[in-house]
Amino acid sequence: MSEKVSVKVCLGTTCFVMGSSNLQELIDTVPKKYGDKVEVSGVPCLGLCSIDWEFSKAPYVKVNDEVIKEATVEKVLKAIDEKLK
Repeated sequence: MSEKVSVKVCLGTTCFVMGSSNLQELIDTVPKKYGDKVEVSGVPCLGLCSIDWEFSKAPYVKVNDEVIKEATVEKVLKAIDEKLK
């Protein structure tokens, strides 16, 4: 069996304001869709917007080691599907 896919939703201020609050529905959606193959957690800050603040692509989500910029529920689910192939 393959390892669990790890999904980390950034809940830092910038990401939260830019829409990660909408991504919290992943915490409900993912277990229903994928069972225990995927683990979703909110993290205080991934530190990604500070790298390039002016061109920040918040909100950010990490699916395993892949960074998803301007994350949406659809983009995150697509990335999870890719990892589970």
